[in-house]
Amino acid sequence: MKLKSLSLYAGVLLLGLGTPVWSQFAVDEPEWKESSVPPPPAFELGKLVILDVSPNSSLVYGVDPASISITQSDGVVRYVMVATSASGARNVMYEGIRCATGEFKTYARYSADGKWTSVGSPEWRSMFGNMPSKHPLRLAKSGACDNAAPATSVKEMLSRLKNPNYRVMP
Repeated sequence: MKLKSLSLYAGVLLLGLGTPVWSQFAVDEPEWKESSVPPPPAFELGKLVILDVSPNSSLVYGVDPASISITQSDGVVRYVMVATSASGARNVMYEGIRCATGEFKTYARYSADGKWTSVGSPEWRSMFGNMPSKHPLRLAKSGACDNAAPATSVKEMLSRLKNPNYRVMP
């Protein structure tokens, strides 16, 4: 098992999650290659599906259902996530989740002038790492991932996101 995989596995255990549902992350995929990333899709603020990210968060997170795509060739779930503060300020990100490794990537950010700005060199980062926001992990748990695999369809993922009782793991 590679060191990165081992540390991710240990991170799952340290989170107090008991038996790690995503222990499959430890599987190495030397042949994996990300497919071509489509440009950021349009999004509608009025159609966001709200995620319960954290009771302590001052931000409200929502994903636009029309922006969600699941690429079967690489297993990446891509989406537009909107984080809104109490004052109405918004951060909008075009991101991807790789369920097989428990990682996420930010491809682009939406600017105040109404244009997408690509992230210079987007990197896959652990959803279990020390981040200011846990929205990728919450999205994965709420329906984007079936343990280490992406949801079988966007329709199934949306059904799970809208069901407050659905969670892959605590």
